[in-house]
Amino acid sequence: MNTEIQGQLWSSLPIPAILLDAEERIADMNPAAEGFMNNSAKWLIGQPIWDRLAVDAPLEESLARARENGTPLFVNDVDVGTGARPPLVCNLQIAPVQSHPGWFIMLISPRELAGRMTQSHSVKSAAKSAIGMAEMLAHEIKNPLAGIAGAAQLLSMSLSKDDLELTDLIVAETRRIVKLLEQVEQFGNLSAPEKKPVNIHDVLDRARRSTQLGAGAHMKFIEEYDPSLPLAYGDPDQLLQVVLNLLKNSAEAADQKAGGTIRLRTFYEHSFRMRRADGSTQKLPLQIEVIDDGPGLPDDIKGDVFDPFVSGKENGTGLGLALVSKIISDHDGWISVDSVPGRTVFRISLPRAPRETEEKS
Repeated sequence: MNTEIQGQLWSSLPIPAILLDAEERIADMNPAAEGFMNNSAKWLIGQPIWDRLAVDAPLEESLARARENGTPLFVNDVDVGTGARPPLVCNLQIAPVQSHPGWFIMLISPRELAGRMTQSHSVKSAAKSAIGMAEMLAHEIKNPLAGIAGAAQLLSMSLSKDDLELTDLIVAETRRIVKLLEQVEQFGNLSAPEKKPVNIHDVLDRARRSTQLGAGAHMKFIEEYDPSLPLAYGDPDQLLQVVLNLLKNSAEAADQKAGGTIRLRTFYEHSFRMRRADGSTQKLPLQIEVIDDGPGLPDDIKGDVFDPFVSGKENGTGLGLALVSKIISDHDGWISVDSVPGRTVFRISLPRAPRETEEKS
């Protein structure tokens, strides 16, 4: 069998397949495994598999025996997680590669994917209902808050200097709550994207300049752009909002005195595809990364940072990243996060503009 046919078979496997070298590092993976791991082969190759895959079973001794005897290993009904999603119950088949002593190929067969999709849909529906309720409450609460702030300002006109601190506090807090409610309304009222060919680098430059004049004035920015990156297909204003939110988060996570570094990186990943609930696949070759050297995300919220009302900041609303996730989802894209202390990477994957629209633009 020639190499081309072998490559086609490898890419066509409907289940995640990962090739492991003798030191249990990822040597290769098929597109289905990229989707399961929520990351590209280019990013993961060379990394220890057990740093990226959590299996709720003691595999070390069994895998060592299988390597010594050159025999396959089967593990059924075990929780397998990647850190980017809740664990799935899977069957694992780990077989030695005869031509490479010590190497294995691992096949991962999720058993409850359909159930997880249904559960995910239910969670999204619940989140949508929560946002709808919050939006309605926001509208109803803003009017009485304006009355409270106005009454406090009238009272301040007849108070002594010592008592003004209390009315100033009332006004400041009501304004803060109104700002939060406006964010809730903004989340609920986000319109559908008006898609057209977009130069992602223009969007990144606008977001960087705006951040440098505000929340990121203390940060150092590094740009690592792929000059040959084709046009994306999306709404430039909404994509700008996404990048602004990510840059603001990175800047606020850094030490305000010591500062930090934010890297903006783009590249083209031809093989990156996302498998949708209906079984179809979507090509998302345009990759954008926002990388900072801050303290990283708290462990207890890493898996939920894109859910509404989840925040790692004191007095945070938990709507910034939820809004980012909603916009990217509306663009048929994908966003993920990989965070450890000293390195947090938000990665956005987007479709490229159809060639006919690129030619018109």
